[in-house]
Amino acid sequence: MSIQLTEPKVLFENRYDAGAKLASELSQYAGQSAVVLAIPNGGVAVAIEVAGALKADLEVIISRKIPIPLNLEGGLGAIAEDGTIIINEDVVRRDGITPEQIEYEASKVKASIKERGKKYKGDRLPARLTGRVVIIVDDGLASGITMMAAAESVRRRRPKQLVVAVPIAHDTAVNRVRPVSDRVVACAVASLPKFYLADYYHHLHEVSDEEVVRLLQHWYRMQN
Repeated sequence: MSIQLTEPKVLFENRYDAGAKLASELSQYAGQSAVVLAIPNGGVAVAIEVAGALKADLEVIISRKIPIPLNLEGGLGAIAEDGTIIINEDVVRRDGITPEQIEYEASKVKASIKERGKKYKGDRLPARLTGRVVIIVDDGLASGITMMAAAESVRRRRPKQLVVAVPIAHDTAVNRVRPVSDRVVACAVASLPKFYLADYYHHLHEVSDEEVVRLLQHWYRMQN
C-alpha cells in the first residue's frame, strides 16, 4: 500500500534501494514470467532490482519528453520508441504552441530515440509481450506524460496485464496514468504543489547513456 505524503521526505538511499523497495510491492508477480520494461535513463537501475527480485525478463522501452520550445525543462508531451505520441493539450494552449513547433520538436526527439535504441539494444530481439504481465518501471512519476506514452505503446503489443510501477509519484501523475494501465503501483504518492524527484532520494545522480549501457550489459551477462 502506498505511503501518502503531504510534504517532501527522503525515502530511498538511491535508485537500487528504491528498486528493492518497489520489488516488495510487486512480489505477487514473482515467478509469473513477467517482463519488466525500464524507461531510461533513470528507470534502468530501479528496474534491474525489480526484475532480479521477480525473476522476470528485462528490457528497455524508450520514452522521451518533448521539450517546450525555448524551455528545455518543461514538456509539451512525450514520444515512445514506436512513434506513440502524447501531447499535453493544456500546455499547448497555455503557451500558444503551434502544430509546426510540435512537429519540429517531436522530430528531434524521434531522432534521439532512434540513436539511443541502437546504443541500448544493439541487435537484441524485442521480448514477446503478448499475453504476458508487463511492468513498466521508472524512478518516479512527476507529470506522468512520459509514462503515458510508454504505456500506450505497450498496449499495442497486447499484454495480459499492464502494470505501471515507480518508487515515488505525484498524485496528478498517478491520475493521468491510471486510465492507460491496469494497475499503478508506487511505494509513495505525494500530494503537494511542487514535486522534485531529488527530494525523495538521498543520492540521485544524472544517469548517462554510457551508464545505462553498462548496466544492461552486466544484466544480460548475468542471465547467460
